[in-house]
Amino acid sequence: MKIYRKKKTNRTKWIRFRIGVVSIVLALSFGVIIGRAVQLQIFKQTELSQKAISQYKTALHRMPRRGTIYDRNHRELAVSISITSIYAHPKQVLSQKRTATTLARALNLEQQLLSERLSSDKGFVWIKRHATPREVSAIRKLDLDGIDFVAESKRFYPMKTLAAQVIGFCGIDGKGLEGLEYYYNRFLSGQGTKWTVFKDALGRSFNAQKPLTESQNGYNLVLTIDKNIQHITQTALSEAVKKFSAKSGMALVMEPHTGAMLAIAHAPEFNPNIFAQYEPQSRRNRAITDCFEPGSTFKIFLGAAALESGLCTRNTEFDCEDGRYKIGNSVVHDVHSRGVLSLQDIIKYSSNIGAAKIGNRIGEEYLFDRLKAFGFGTRAGIDCPGETPGSVLAPEDWSDMDALAICFGQSVAVSALQLATAVSAIANDGVLMKPYLVQAMTDQNGRIVKAFQPTRIRRVISSETAKTMGLMLERVVAKGGTGQKAALSGYTVAGKTGTAQKVDSQTNRYATDKHIANFVGFVPARDPAIAILVVVDEPRKQCYGGIVAAPVFSQIAKESLQYLKIPPELITPKETDSIRASTETSTWAG
Repeated sequence: MKIYRKKKTNRTKWIRFRIGVVSIVLALSFGVIIGRAVQLQIFKQTELSQKAISQYKTALHRMPRRGTIYDRNHRELAVSISITSIYAHPKQVLSQKRTATTLARALNLEQQLLSERLSSDKGFVWIKRHATPREVSAIRKLDLDGIDFVAESKRFYPMKTLAAQVIGFCGIDGKGLEGLEYYYNRFLSGQGTKWTVFKDALGRSFNAQKPLTESQNGYNLVLTIDKNIQHITQTALSEAVKKFSAKSGMALVMEPHTGAMLAIAHAPEFNPNIFAQYEPQSRRNRAITDCFEPGSTFKIFLGAAALESGLCTRNTEFDCEDGRYKIGNSVVHDVHSRGVLSLQDIIKYSSNIGAAKIGNRIGEEYLFDRLKAFGFGTRAGIDCPGETPGSVLAPEDWSDMDALAICFGQSVAVSALQLATAVSAIANDGVLMKPYLVQAMTDQNGRIVKAFQPTRIRRVISSETAKTMGLMLERVVAKGGTGQKAALSGYTVAGKTGTAQKVDSQTNRYATDKHIANFVGFVPARDPAIAILVVVDEPRKQCYGGIVAAPVFSQIAKESLQYLKIPPELITPKETDSIRASTETSTWAG
């Protein structure tokens, strides 16, 4: 009996011990659970709340329609078209390997790249942006799990190469990367819509908040560029570059009285619809961004400065030293030997020696001030990215040779825009206008949001000097002048040829076989409607501006005047005699 009670007591103690152990274990477990709950609910509440929200709440964006770019007559140059892109929800893809193989075959993409995307932890990955209609149709027929489609907007340039360097282009995300697309991107892009959508575990939407912002489509741009004049200019320039096997070319057409750019052409051309296939050099608006030594076209501004100074008239004579003029260790040459020439004949025959002597008479400081007044060495502020200021050194930095060379357009660098704008000031009675490319900004209903008006910068020379300079430039195109090939039947032409040696990048000296040929002028000379500049870089066979660039000027002027319906001038015999006063002939082509 005692033994039974003892066994019963031992068994009770063992049961109590086990209960105690279990109680302690349970208490510790509950303590850990409570501690973890406190940690999650109190110390990590914010972090976990955000993580939970991210799993069932998604922010969606609706991109606005990018504004259209028109020419001055509202013809489309850049538009946005609807296009479909393909994307995937990786977590909903049942077989990543099989899906990647199928997509790679249908879309001509790398299978490895698609496998990496489909194995991503992200909830959304792109498969192919801007897919073709055929590709979209093929993928839809496959009906793959986790693969879906979204409508996007793509930039399209219906005129292809027309004014491409001016307009620029957009990337795949619709943002402007170059040209006006980049400069006015903020206005063209508009403002998108953003709203929040709630989804369940299967990805189905069950609630949506109201948009946080209202959508606003981008503004349209109405340019000063005229599609027809741009086409005329590009065609004539491309033909010349091809004919003379030149490296490249630029041509500008401008309204002297307003500063509006009617055409900015480049050769070689590029197609912005496939911009990635071209080198950056060919995509840049070099007429705005690059500079060059203008050569004898710079004598226009030397002559204007000489007349404005009062130290010279157009009949003031200078000894041109029979073609060779030595100053210290420097020697200036003319292609043809000349004796005594008047200022207007120095311009007509493009004498470098005569130009150097004119510069010496008016002085370095005065010449520098006039060049700055014409806009050289400073940005004009045109509405286009990357404008260069060019380079005109201050007189204290001129060497003896610089002082001579600047007079005939060497040792100075200008942009095509600066040269065209400065000549337009002479055509505009001595008043310099600010060049511009956009005349209006409109909304999607065509209402004008902002208009851009012609802007006067300053008077550069007097009206009398401008008229005299115009008559002198007419003589350049008359018989015996260096610009005879720029002449037009029925119209008076004022202009100047230029041929500049280029600096060899290897030797840092002027190369004997690399030149820039150019011609700049305005027409009709007595009542200018357009100013035109033609620049041909490194032409072969011939290098003179009067042979290479002047005929291009003539072609652009003739077709543009016909298009603008500007009637031929009525010139009296007396006026014709005064224009063609000199009967000398010359083979020098400036």
